Amino acid sequence: MKTQLDLCLSRVMDGLVSDEGMFRLTPFRKFDRDLPTIAAAPPSLAHYFGHFCAMHGDREFLVDGDQRVTFAQAYAAARELAGGLVTGYGLEKGDRVGIAARNSANWVIAYMAVLMAGGVATLLNGWWTGEELAHGIDLVGCRLVLADRQRAERLVGHGHGAQVLPLVHDCLPSIGLASMGARGGDARTPLPELAGDDLATVLFTSGSTGMSKGAYSDHRGVVQATFNYIAQTVMVLGVLTERGEAPDPASQPCAMVNVPLFHVTGEVPLLLQSFAIGRKLVMMPKWDAVRAMELIERERVTYFVGVPLMSFEIATHPERDRFDLTSCVTFAAGGAPRPIEHVERIRREIPHAFPVLGYGLTETNAIGCGNFNENYMAKPGSTGSASRPLVDLAILDEEGRALPTGTMGEISIRSIGNFLGYWDNPDATRAAITSDGYFRTGDLGYLDEAGYLFIVDRKKDIIIRGGENISCIEVESAIYGHPDVVEATVFGLPHETYGEVPGAVFLAKPDAALSDEDLRVFLGDHIAPFKIPVQIWQVFEPLPRLGTEKVDKRAVREQYRHRWAETVK
Repeated sequence: MKTQLDLCLSRVMDGLVSDEGMFRLTPFRKFDRDLPTIAAAPPSLAHYFGHFCAMHGDREFLVDGDQRVTFAQAYAAARELAGGLVTGYGLEKGDRVGIAARNSANWVIAYMAVLMAGGVATLLNGWWTGEELAHGIDLVGCRLVLADRQRAERLVGHGHGAQVLPLVHDCLPSIGLASMGARGGDARTPLPELAGDDLATVLFTSGSTGMSKGAYSDHRGVVQATFNYIAQTVMVLGVLTERGEAPDPASQPCAMVNVPLFHVTGEVPLLLQSFAIGRKLVMMPKWDAVRAMELIERERVTYFVGVPLMSFEIATHPERDRFDLTSCVTFAAGGAPRPIEHVERIRREIPHAFPVLGYGLTETNAIGCGNFNENYMAKPGSTGSASRPLVDLAILDEEGRALPTGTMGEISIRSIGNFLGYWDNPDATRAAITSDGYFRTGDLGYLDEAGYLFIVDRKKDIIIRGGENISCIEVESAIYGHPDVVEATVFGLPHETYGEVPGAVFLAKPDAALSDEDLRVFLGDHIAPFKIPVQIWQVFEPLPRLGTEKVDKRAVREQYRHRWAETVK
């Protein structure tokens, strides 16, 4: 049964998407059908930046340590550097440009400049090892990579086909991104005309098949996904206005950036949406709960988003009462399920704010479902209903047929905001996208009578550690890279803070002297630290097998999860 809030939200959205509404819909033909698009959305991210940076002009946009950058200043710097990429480096429309760096104001301006110059912003995972970074660079054929010192150092000794340009933090873009304009070109340099069909971004996703895949999207998809978030924000604002609970229109919305910008949550709903709603972004390069509370108080942060453990850590922190957190009325989470007890605890400990939850994926450009305010409190185990106006949510069987309400199947999402495919991987693309345009998420779940989604399992063999996807097969492959390992299996272990952490069991050669610590050191040279199993068990007999002679992973996982539970008691 629909709640009163559901009915109010639907009524407001109906008005927004009407023929006279702010988000009037128009059809776009794809997959032999008409998909809804938002008519007011600009054709490309370059147009999007130009329009909204001019609209918000002198408003503060980026706060990064002692630096404060307005929307107009960010656009002017990006326009100058885009000219440098075109003239100095001969960047052409469709060339891939990697960004390998931590969050900063200069990361944002580099991202803008690459897209305005017609490049494809390739967001390399800043936690990867040098080997992983080189793989991502070569997978999509990056011509250039903008890398900060730490990532550039990791790349040393790992061959790849890109030219690395330095990206320096904590300084003006004219200094930190000087290499982009060092060969000439400026704000007067003509830039390519971009349209919806031109490629815009590549983000990397860890799937069940091992190494990360490059999910690529065109400008239409990214802009439309961003506008879907904007529509949702305006919808909620409309309901709050009716209730007399809307924020002061004279005050500027403000969000903290403590999730990686190379992740789709950081890129689309947090960064890109902020251009349209004139939101200030406060950079936080490294998570620290006390520092987060200091910034919430100092900058009057209104919106907080992070993996679930972050908001829970603030809600339960012993020093919380030292800080004025009353400006922050929303604590959003995504990337991993929130334990129900965490939802209740956050609401109890921070009564002026509501926890909310979103569900989206790299391949959907972050749009999917949302569960708001009192609806989330009523159904804390649900990720909410499909995000209007663009998302078509279905539960499909193995043959791609829609299943009835209450029946578990594969969660599938169709919208104009979905990605186009996996770079140079047509087999994976065909497996992921149905002929009628649904992206198969790999998550299993069901819809209740009110259209609320409940995720119950994962079809894909991945671990979600604090919002970061870890492929079990990738970690297993890294373990098998050790010459003394005979067999191994990797699986998720429940963790109070991160939700899940990787665990592993391995069998070594009979004559090998290989300890779990030796294996950890070996893995440190091949995979990022967050992927290294936190608990490694060595066995001295072959692992149990199924009738197919494959390792009985479920049996091993259950056995060692029980041992893990005994250990952490």
